Amino acid sequence: MNAVDIKVAVVTGKHAFDIPGFQHMFTHMSNMDFYLQDLENFVVDAGKFNDDYDVVLFYNFHQPTPVTGEQNGSQILNSINRLVENGQGIFVLHHAILAFPNWDTWSQIVGITDRRFGYHGNQTVQTDLINDSHPITYSLKSWRMIDETYTMNEVGDDSQALIAIDHVNSMRTVGWTRHYGNGRVFCYQSGHDNQAFSNPNFRTIVFRGIQWLAKCI
Repeated sequence: MNAVDIKVAVVTGKHAFDIPGFQHMFTHMSNMDFYLQDLENFVVDAGKFNDDYDVVLFYNFHQPTPVTGEQNGSQILNSINRLVENGQGIFVLHHAILAFPNWDTWSQIVGITDRRFGYHGNQTVQTDLINDSHPITYSLKSWRMIDETYTMNEVGDDSQALIAIDHVNSMRTVGWTRHYGNGRVFCYQSGHDNQAFSNPNFRTIVFRGIQWLAKCI
């Protein structure tokens, strides 16, 4: 892979969001090609390109557990299994952490078994660094922004916590890395709307997260 040409699938669906703000964020990320698509198109893979993605960023909110024997379910299962076997990077962003709530595989990817949650919009939060020596967070300082927060269980010891929010209406660890199958995983709870998308620090975390998942940093 050419380190300056990272191919990223951005998978969405079942949740409304600010499309112009979201896409504009990616235009500021150099040396990366982004392919926005809904989950249904991703798993069908009509262009036979899925194996060529270095990173798949999930920003979807599908709820039903994929079931073998049902066409769409089998396609989702096969696509995720293929990602894991290939060792492609998996980025789970914001509400995608809450997708497939009863699917054990997704819970293992995320690193939280019980993903029941509460949510709170337009919270003013300070984002702090738990680990400022990791390539994703290196040299960054704490920052404040307005975003939607989740109250839910914390990640376990098998994940590496990087980013935290100390707020009564938020889980503490909001950014963490882990490994699943043959690949790297980065989960980042922030990112509800353009109040986050337009924040330079948020963009840096997303940019570096993709680089780390692609094994470029």
